[in-house]
Amino acid sequence: MPTKQRRKIAIACQGGGSQTAFTAGALEALFEHHVQDDFQIVSLSGTSGGALCATLLWYALMKGDANPTGRLMAFWRDNMAQTPAEQQFNHQIIESLRATSKGHLPHFNISPSDPLAQWLMSLSTSALRPEFTDFPLLLRKHFDFDELLRWGAQPDAPALLLGAAEVLSGKLRKFNSRDEPIRIEHLLSSCAVPNIFPAVEFEGFAYWDGLFSDNPPVNELVRPKFVGDKNVPDELWIIKINPTGCDEIPQSAEAISDRRNEMVGNVSLFQQLDTLAWLNDLILHDAFRPEVLAKFDIRQPVLIPKCYVDQPDAPYTIPFIEMSAELTHTLDYESKLDRSPENLGKLMADGRKQASAFLTQRRKAVHAK
Repeated sequence: MPTKQRRKIAIACQGGGSQTAFTAGALEALFEHHVQDDFQIVSLSGTSGGALCATLLWYALMKGDANPTGRLMAFWRDNMAQTPAEQQFNHQIIESLRATSKGHLPHFNISPSDPLAQWLMSLSTSALRPEFTDFPLLLRKHFDFDELLRWGAQPDAPALLLGAAEVLSGKLRKFNSRDEPIRIEHLLSSCAVPNIFPAVEFEGFAYWDGLFSDNPPVNELVRPKFVGDKNVPDELWIIKINPTGCDEIPQSAEAISDRRNEMVGNVSLFQQLDTLAWLNDLILHDAFRPEVLAKFDIRQPVLIPKCYVDQPDAPYTIPFIEMSAELTHTLDYESKLDRSPENLGKLMADGRKQASAFLTQRRKAVHAK
């Protein structure tokens, strides 16, 4: 009996701090429902919290884990405020930030590199688990970076692309598993939110969070130059954190700040999808000679989210995996920093629900062809 041909997919994971617990829940649901039976994951990308989720899944797939999302969920359990002291610390931080956003407390600009700020943070977290306050330690608990270094670059395996921004030059950087071993510095760079973490410096460069204009890397996922000839996907799935629209014009300073953050987080994604949609349309209308397409590593149209294509019935459109409207309405910017069991739990639960529905729809569409 011939082996069933699986559709190749690339999964791009948008960043958003604690809200990417939604991504963890979504990925867990995909594998609980055996996504691998019908689809082959040929590449993954991510930025910030999305980079963590993508890398944990990639690492598990590379190691052949029986449960590909076991490492991912273990990471999120360790990242969660577990003890009463951790939950109290988390509550005080989040509520103080909310009070500041509402104008109830004064706002102070403090650099994460300031020695006094670092000393005060160390003092206030001395009674907490080390992995709850030491992000590099948490990463080392869930990744064997020595093992990754021994692996070296992985040109023939599923590609992993992580987005970051180089501070001094202002250029984007994609750390690519096909070109170099994945290092702890790559993850730290992609997660280095400027007002929370110092810039990550290594090999003569300094990096901040890739949320600036690459959230997440998308265009590279459809080009053999970046992912390899065998890893060009038939479909591009995006696990999206920031909501696209809102119900009303924000009026309060807090609401304006929240909406601005959501829109900024989506700008690069929309731009990349517009480019892919335009290229898809040109290819479908035979606008290029085959030799021209080959020169620029462009092949068949790739399925991309329908929300950002002018022709909603185009043959290459699929929906995002994104939060339910019910959940989105309960979230604010501070929830991206909230590590409470309640916040992370509801995000994961919604991710499981949304991804389960998404996978059911994709399977019906594929089997109908």
